[in-house]
Amino acid sequence: MHIARDPLPRRSVLKAAGATLALPFLEAMVPLWARSSATTEAPPQRFIGICNNLGVRPESFFPTTVGRAYTLSPYLQELAAHREEMTVLSGVSHPGVDGSHSSDVSFLTAAPHPGGGGFRNSISLDQKIAMVLGHHTRFPSLTLGVNAKEGRRSLSWTDSGVLIPCENSATQVYRKLFLQGSPAEVERQMRKLTLGESIMDSLADQSSALNHKLGKNDRERLDQYTTAVREVEQRMIKARNWEKLPKPTPPIPQPEDPGERSAYMEKTRLMYQMAHLAIATDSTRSVTLLLDSNNSPTIQVPGAKISDGYHNLSHHGKNEAKLKQLDAIDRSHMRLLGQLIGDLKATPEGDCNLLKRTTVIYGSNFGDANKHTTDNMPILLAGGRFRHGQHLAFDKENNYPLPNLFVSILQQMGLKTDNFATSTGTLKGLELG
Repeated sequence: MHIARDPLPRRSVLKAAGATLALPFLEAMVPLWARSSATTEAPPQRFIGICNNLGVRPESFFPTTVGRAYTLSPYLQELAAHREEMTVLSGVSHPGVDGSHSSDVSFLTAAPHPGGGGFRNSISLDQKIAMVLGHHTRFPSLTLGVNAKEGRRSLSWTDSGVLIPCENSATQVYRKLFLQGSPAEVERQMRKLTLGESIMDSLADQSSALNHKLGKNDRERLDQYTTAVREVEQRMIKARNWEKLPKPTPPIPQPEDPGERSAYMEKTRLMYQMAHLAIATDSTRSVTLLLDSNNSPTIQVPGAKISDGYHNLSHHGKNEAKLKQLDAIDRSHMRLLGQLIGDLKATPEGDCNLLKRTTVIYGSNFGDANKHTTDNMPILLAGGRFRHGQHLAFDKENNYPLPNLFVSILQQMGLKTDNFATSTGTLKGLELG
């Protein structure tokens, strides 16, 4: 697999008429971050994608009026300080994405029918970004989770439809971002990367030899596997280069992970903090965070008494006691999101702030978790170079394709593309500021 603008591997060869010729050292073999340039790069653009897979109560989230003079809904009042930096979308969904709880895996891919037999996911928005911008930073992307079911749930998927596991520990994210390790540990990691790369080569060679012996379906499965192998190899090549460079100085002490899954809100706060630090130190330019509410127990919410499991509360059946608890949870989510937006806005960068250079999507695969519906998804867009301060309302019966927003995001980040998954263009009504 060729990834545009990636360094050419040193072992590249020319093959023709049975002869193999090793290439000399070329400039293309040097990573772009290590090359000198007389030109000044454009200011970096970043992305943070967040999905709460139990969503929010739609009647309390969506505004009842539209346009720039819209009235803030009860939940959006928690974000009033950021009104001019955010856009609310209603009447949008991913065409063909159904599957009830399975639909969260398609939140950033828009791959249809995730609950169906033979489903194969496609590349997620964050990985599309990482493929082009990932060489600029130590980590091409960060895939984070709160109580995310290990190996089963993630927002990040490679271009061959392979799940990228979530990191559920804020402590581990902090260590990855800031702790360098001793020279011996760095050398040990370098050896692991080199060994891992040779293993990937060996596996790829063996799978190629098997290919001609297999049937069509097996060849497709093997192709998916070998593509994933090549992607791992590309990541290891990049990681090996960055291992030699010092990490940023940590701006805060190392956080300690709460011991229980019930500390869901505190875990969310810490992961938002890690996302902010990763972006602020330019350690990555692409972050996803899956809030696996469906995999969370009775959770702790500041200032509220929650007596039932999160999933059970989402099936409230209009029970007043459940609705009151769910309202407290949803409002806490909005306040935490407001803190993240505020932290980005308060971080200066060049002649503006970090929020103006970071596009944030917050939303859910469920339009209404009580009914398990995947249309009318609640979506909030903040930051980036967009002109915000509006509610863009589309048809609630015949939803507008949400992948159009993804095309708009990719374009404003400087990626040359006019489509993503089931998109039909860019998002109507969303303009650059």
